[in-house]
Amino acid sequence: MTEHEAVIVSTARTAIGTAVKGSLVDVDAFALGTQAVAEAVRRSGVDPADIDDVVLGESLYGGGDIARYAAIEAGIVGAAGVAHNRHCASGLVAVQTAAASIRSGMDRVVVAGGTNSSSTAPRSKRRRPGSDEVEDWYSPTHRNTAEAPNFDMSITVGWNAAVAAGVSREEMDAWALRSHQRAIAGIDNGSFTEEIFPIEVPRRDGTSFTFAVDEHPRRTTSAEKLAALKPLHPEIEGFSITAGNAAGANDGAAAMVITDGAYADAHGLEPLAVVRAWASVGVPPAQTGIAPTLAIPKALRRAGLSIGDIDLWEINEAFASVSVAASRLLEIDDSRVNFLGSGCSLGHPIATTGARQVITLIHELRRRGGGTAVSAMCAGGGMASALVLEVPAPRAS
Repeated sequence: MTEHEAVIVSTARTAIGTAVKGSLVDVDAFALGTQAVAEAVRRSGVDPADIDDVVLGESLYGGGDIARYAAIEAGIVGAAGVAHNRHCASGLVAVQTAAASIRSGMDRVVVAGGTNSSSTAPRSKRRRPGSDEVEDWYSPTHRNTAEAPNFDMSITVGWNAAVAAGVSREEMDAWALRSHQRAIAGIDNGSFTEEIFPIEVPRRDGTSFTFAVDEHPRRTTSAEKLAALKPLHPEIEGFSITAGNAAGANDGAAAMVITDGAYADAHGLEPLAVVRAWASVGVPPAQTGIAPTLAIPKALRRAGLSIGDIDLWEINEAFASVSVAASRLLEIDDSRVNFLGSGCSLGHPIATTGARQVITLIHELRRRGGGTAVSAMCAGGGMASALVLEVPAPRAS
């Protein structure tokens, strides 16, 4: 490893819970983030005193510095913390920020990831400007417009991407079905075992249980069931976005320890992956769903790679239309995309998903003997981000 390479030396994530009615309904984002950070550090073997910073994605959780909270609770008191919010891409951008700090030579060891609890997300109020009335308030990603309603991503992201790329209802449903099938197969064959750490979840009656398996994928879904779901906006002619071809609302956390190459070598740490390049872009909000088609080529150019050089892809299924559109418009072999499921099946714990994607790519490529991967996603307000990873072959045990 060269001195200022950004090397991922450990990863850890919780299983993903279904919001409101799932296993993590009473576990908030602070507790989830703390446990993920602590486990990533434990797995790395890094001395907590060597950690320079903790960077965690957070979105729609009321602001504040959730990363500093997690650092203190995880026993990393000497490291500062910063909470990142790039909406759906928050966890991915946390990894990028950590890598940038390491590659610049400013930091040597950084914990990065994301934490999200849709089940316990706070609700805000504010005084309406120009009056003394207090109203419910939800921080907007952009100014509300008819073509990109600020609080209805089924139109702003899902439907607009389907229209732009000519994606049919049948194609979206087929993609969503395959997503569930792949996620269930991954659970059954143990593909997620290495990346997930079990957590003890308290029940309201004072007992607890162990949560260690992603619970959102549906074993019993079928093409017929997906086809029978009503579109979310039947008043819009041809509207084809349903609850079945959209991501779930979810809870979970993920973290990883990133060091510079010299630190990893000096401490005998095995490099699980090297962060090679990344890029983020902005587009008009109505084009959010196809923004990954700009972020991906930009990141690949920075890495000196092309579409054909990439072994595996994660393109978040905020809606199935996003992944179908990106694969179609960039001519990506979709058999290599979301090979263990994505938002439609595993779920989309917003601030966590980007880090989860990175972790899943690392472990799958290690099983395959190494390779190169891209993690990409759109983000509310007309944004997208992509990151390029190189995963070396595992060391012989």
